[in-house]
Amino acid sequence: MSSPTKASGAAGSAPAPDDRRAVACYVYGIVPEDVEISADAVGVGDPPGRIQLVRHGEVAALVSDVNVDRPLGRAQDLVAHELLLDEAAAEVPVLPLRFGAVLTTPEAVVEELLAPHHDQFAAALKEIDGRAQFVLKARYAERPVLTEVLNESQEARRLRDRIRSLPEDATRNERIRLGEVITQVIAAKREADTQAVVDRFGDCTVAATVREPSHERDAAHIAFLVENERQADFEEAIEELRDDWGDRVEVRMLGPMAPYDFVVT
Repeated sequence: MSSPTKASGAAGSAPAPDDRRAVACYVYGIVPEDVEISADAVGVGDPPGRIQLVRHGEVAALVSDVNVDRPLGRAQDLVAHELLLDEAAAEVPVLPLRFGAVLTTPEAVVEELLAPHHDQFAAALKEIDGRAQFVLKARYAERPVLTEVLNESQEARRLRDRIRSLPEDATRNERIRLGEVITQVIAAKREADTQAVVDRFGDCTVAATVREPSHERDAAHIAFLVENERQADFEEAIEELRDDWGDRVEVRMLGPMAPYDFVVT
């Protein structure tokens, strides 16, 4: 799949449809009007729809035809949606719609989306120009974090010792309580470690958004907005974090991607 790239000539308009009784416009996101789309750029659908632009003033919508009788929201649609936007964001500023929007016609895209919000979209595109989103996902290794919980919680140690000394069917309540204690201690660790990461990365990022945990052992789940020219510094900070946390925490970094966590469309 190809991404939009900066255009050197005048911008055109999406070709007028010849028959839209069975199709509508699926909108992926908003880009500056002076971009052009590669002929092989495609999005959702089976077969995948060809990406087009609907322009209005200084902004444009990335769209493709979608069959109105076909249900959307399948896994392959979400993947195609995100892939198109992430590849586009590597080349130009993009305001992504997280799940896409479906409007009846290109004219409706202008009248209901681009025209009413033109100035806000144009300002937001200028604000994110030259920036990309990265997501840090950090997860505690199971054995080290359980060792930390037992070292830090007297109640956890007491419950563990009682469970060890009695038959399993006699310690149901203790096992439930131990699970609650472990969850509480890990939650406190997560809060502290997440804030430490946000503070640590403050010098090499523009903004940070803390995401909800996606796993019970998450240590941090944070989206960062990073200047393109500071990406190397950001990646170096990630490696330093990995070194400092060692085997205690597994650190993954996703991106660059469209700035889902930093725009509202």
